[in-house]
Amino acid sequence: MTGGRRLGRRTAAVLVLLAAALAGSAVAGLALGPVRIAPGQVLDIVLDGPGARGGAFASIVWDVRMPRVLLGAVVGAGLAVAGAVLQALVRNALADPFLLGASSGASAGAVLVVVFGAGAAGILGGTGLPFAAFAGSLAALVAVYALARRGGTMTTARLVLAGVAVQYVLSALTSLVLVLSAHPDQIRSVLFWTLGGLGGARWDELALPAVALLVGTGLLVTLARPLDLLLAGEEGARTLGLDTSRFRAAVFVLTSLVIGVLVAYSGAIGFVGLMVPHAARMVAGAGHRALLPVCALAGAVFLTLADLLARTAAAPREIPVGVVTALVGGPFFLWMLRRSTRSEGVAG
Repeated sequence: MTGGRRLGRRTAAVLVLLAAALAGSAVAGLALGPVRIAPGQVLDIVLDGPGARGGAFASIVWDVRMPRVLLGAVVGAGLAVAGAVLQALVRNALADPFLLGASSGASAGAVLVVVFGAGAAGILGGTGLPFAAFAGSLAALVAVYALARRGGTMTTARLVLAGVAVQYVLSALTSLVLVLSAHPDQIRSVLFWTLGGLGGARWDELALPAVALLVGTGLLVTLARPLDLLLAGEEGARTLGLDTSRFRAAVFVLTSLVIGVLVAYSGAIGFVGLMVPHAARMVAGAGHRALLPVCALAGAVFLTLADLLARTAAAPREIPVGVVTALVGGPFFLWMLRRSTRSEGVAG
């Protein structure tokens, strides 16, 4: 009991620190860029509210940078939460929306709608793009899971190989769509979903990603106990009364929905869902009731800072934020892969 209280106090302290870090990173994101604004002036502009706009600085903060910072926080939080959940579902530390093909599937679905599906997008209204991204994300996750699971077991090697294979297929599909496109100007849109970016953030497009994050994370937190049971393994979870197949299928759908909506507005941003959950477990433990909120805040901080680096590192040019997260996450993934293969042995 004492250990539980200590962990609860530590988690609460971490959440407070992360909230402060998120506020600081948001102010930095609003202040820094081609036009630099003093942090104190940024705070004054924000406190005055959007209705009291005046001058070029206020327009830059509210019209250009604020939607981008908010979208970055929402996407970072959602990808981190999705990564933590996927790692529990497949019981593998290397699971990640990008590595499992979910982000690539969502990108492929979005690109198909952009290039060929104008009619479908019109029928579905504003949800056409997110719906196509969700369908692609779910299809990719199911394919990777089916390929990696053999004989009732799933090794790191098979999971990684299945994820790479599905990503290659989806990449080839995206390239084929681009070649067949009758509009060369659509190359820019395809590159956006391939590399990831937050430059197109607008106020009128923030509602759906925010709702997907809040509702999805809320539902997943209520499922913390069965997610914890999966950590005991298939047999252990069944013994404790969990229908693992039905539960896993339902959570795959929910997670794919969150990933699809986020990728529809941000493109494929990799490695957030791999790195952040590992860091969060060091301070919050493996229990998902504490882990998921910590992941959400830490993911928001991480992607907000990554986007700030993408905007300022090569100014006035802008680097896609997916490139920044890949440069950070690639070495981390290789380190994790080496450690996992060592623990499993060459035969795994």
